[in-house]
Amino acid sequence: MATLTHVPDLLRIATAGSVDDGKSTLVGRLLYDTKSVLADQIDAVTKASVDRGLQGPDLSLLVDGLRAEREQGITIDVAYRYFATPARSFVLADTPGHVQYTRNTVSGASTAQLVILLVDARNGVVAQTRRHAAVMALLGVPQLVLAVNKIDLVDDPATVFAEISAEFADITRTLGWSAEQVTSIPVSALHGDNVATRSEKTPFYDGPTLIEHLESVPNVTDRREVGLRFPVQYVIRPRTTEFPDYRGYAGQIAAGRVSVGDEVVILPSGTRTTISQIDTADGQLATAHTGRSVTLLLAEDVDVSRGDIIASAADAPEPVQQFSATVCWLAEKPLRPGARLLLKHGTKTTQAIVGGLEVLFDEQNLSVIDTPETVELNQIGRISIQTAEPIAADDYQVNRESGSFLLIDPQGGNTLGAGLVGDAVSPLHLKELV
Repeated sequence: MATLTHVPDLLRIATAGSVDDGKSTLVGRLLYDTKSVLADQIDAVTKASVDRGLQGPDLSLLVDGLRAEREQGITIDVAYRYFATPARSFVLADTPGHVQYTRNTVSGASTAQLVILLVDARNGVVAQTRRHAAVMALLGVPQLVLAVNKIDLVDDPATVFAEISAEFADITRTLGWSAEQVTSIPVSALHGDNVATRSEKTPFYDGPTLIEHLESVPNVTDRREVGLRFPVQYVIRPRTTEFPDYRGYAGQIAAGRVSVGDEVVILPSGTRTTISQIDTADGQLATAHTGRSVTLLLAEDVDVSRGDIIASAADAPEPVQQFSATVCWLAEKPLRPGARLLLKHGTKTTQAIVGGLEVLFDEQNLSVIDTPETVELNQIGRISIQTAEPIAADDYQVNRESGSFLLIDPQGGNTLGAGLVGDAVSPLHLKELV
């Protein structure tokens, strides 16, 4: 009989912080200390570091793969890396620090269950720290780690760490996080202090190392559990003599779980039926969970097309055509009221018109501006949208996968904006931070 092996669960994390705070070095240290890089990669990094005149390997080069980044020593794109410990597997996004790359930060952190926000111990909490914390609050990131980096470069590390941690705690509390959701750790990414091993240089700190915390933090996927959300990607009808009546609906489970016999509703039509079979490439399943690609068969022959959502009948969202949303604008041309765009939600794409621009989030000052005239590149605002066809979307604060969408240029097909369904800006007490 085959023995069952333990498969570590997956935690999606991201880094953020100001330029030169050491994000890429920290990521490189995580990869290096967990033995997640090959020997030839270390050799290449060591050679490149020696060419720069450095004494040892610059671990940030394990992440900064773009030539422009290596030449400038900064991160300008989102770099994804994978590493694992015996307790857990990780997907990590290293995001840029420059203000003009806020859109990349939003992209990297949008799926994160935990964000490591770095500050330089010599500089403390700066404007970019506050800005990134507010963006993480908008995105609904469940857990934060404040990594006070370069702790070895300050004269009184205990006092500096206490002051920075207290100031950051005030900010995150105002933004809606509880004390249990935020953890502060003094580290030196360059030397590895409190990253994988506990450092004797920080006797004032008795908490976990960064890796210990990453291994033990609750794996929170969403703020609230929801039922099945299954965007239909493809309708499978083989029409063969072997399967003359086969009709399956293929896609990936965006949220929740599904079991044979479950009652479901087809959205936006509202037709109710039950699950009769769950097929995969490896055979049939009795139950499937979030992230699994499956083909669902229904008990009745109902009308289902690509773009429809098969949802749990118990908590299915109400399809809407007019709603408010928070959008991060990604295009050079500003967004104005009356813009006609395409909106992609799940596997459904429909025409959409932007109504009013309700609120602009001023990330420079951590404040809000009412009724702006435009939303510019990298800015975040709340807008009203009307779609040609109804979409079955949850509020983003309820479920991130089924509450997000893209705005697309109908002519060129380029992505213009990333949106969050609901009033994500308004719950934040941003004006208290100014």
